[in-house]
Amino acid sequence: MAFDPSALDLYRDPQVFERERRSIFAKTWQFFTLASDFARAGDYVSDTLAGFSIVVVRDAQGLLHGFHNVCPHRAGPLVGEGKGRCDRELVCKVHDWRFSFDGRLTTAPGFEGVAGFDAGAQHLFPIQVGVWRGFVFVNLDLAAASLGDLMKPLEDRLPAPIERPARLQHAHPVDCNWKIYVENYLDGSGVMEEAGPNYVELARTLTIEGEVVLHQSDDGRRAGAQWAWVWPNLAFSLYRGVLLIEHMKPKSAEVTEVKHIFLHEPEDVGVDAAVVASEEVTEDNAWICERIQQNLAAGVFTASAGRAPYERAVIWFRERVVRSLG
Repeated sequence: MAFDPSALDLYRDPQVFERERRSIFAKTWQFFTLASDFARAGDYVSDTLAGFSIVVVRDAQGLLHGFHNVCPHRAGPLVGEGKGRCDRELVCKVHDWRFSFDGRLTTAPGFEGVAGFDAGAQHLFPIQVGVWRGFVFVNLDLAAASLGDLMKPLEDRLPAPIERPARLQHAHPVDCNWKIYVENYLDGSGVMEEAGPNYVELARTLTIEGEVVLHQSDDGRRAGAQWAWVWPNLAFSLYRGVLLIEHMKPKSAEVTEVKHIFLHEPEDVGVDAAVVASEEVTEDNAWICERIQQNLAAGVFTASAGRAPYERAVIWFRERVVRSLG
């Protein structure tokens, strides 16, 4: 069953967004950061994903551990957002409860000798952490299938990874629902511009496998260019030797943060042109998505005019959302 854009609540209602937080973003693999951010024991990265505050830390053996950034005592934060380093323990910023990097409580000030208090029963709230090709992902669902299962269509199709140690990073706030931004991306408008008016041929170049949508350009002007989108809100693009990670992070029912990470070789002379081109496309897409959000709110649009072949990935995405919301 596909839902129609005329179902405006799916794009505006905070209650729908709350259902998405629980049914989609709390149960899927979310891109988090790069493995290179964890060079030493105690290095951590913290971020908020769809309202969930998350921290990932490296232990002395090089293993990554992920938790909700929530102390089990009074829900205090363990760290602030961003990158940092802690010395052997995670320490709550409210009452200094201390936890080892595997989440066990080691010290609870003021609770020494308190009747009925069991320190061994106190533990940070764990999440899954996975690493694929140097990219760190998290999943709040401890029973979720492995990251490798999700990324298998990409792993099978992409060549061996090339080292791109240099990084540029941008974040774009966009005043639209996250699904509007994803649909605009999956519409393939950037590829259609290169392919010309033959939208049917473009639709045939799109491959949907598992939870991944893939496209590779054979057009001479963009030879070797390819992009892939991974359910529910992540895209990879390779163009002019620059790998772009595009994470479409929902902030609320009507606000999305589009986070870009550009990975490239340090001496790549084409990186500036690739970044400028990408940012121009993002600005155009943001303007379009914000106008769509406004038009849906105005109530003029009541029904979709139909389905074109090039919208195959968009329809697949809509159906996938509906199944997740039950």
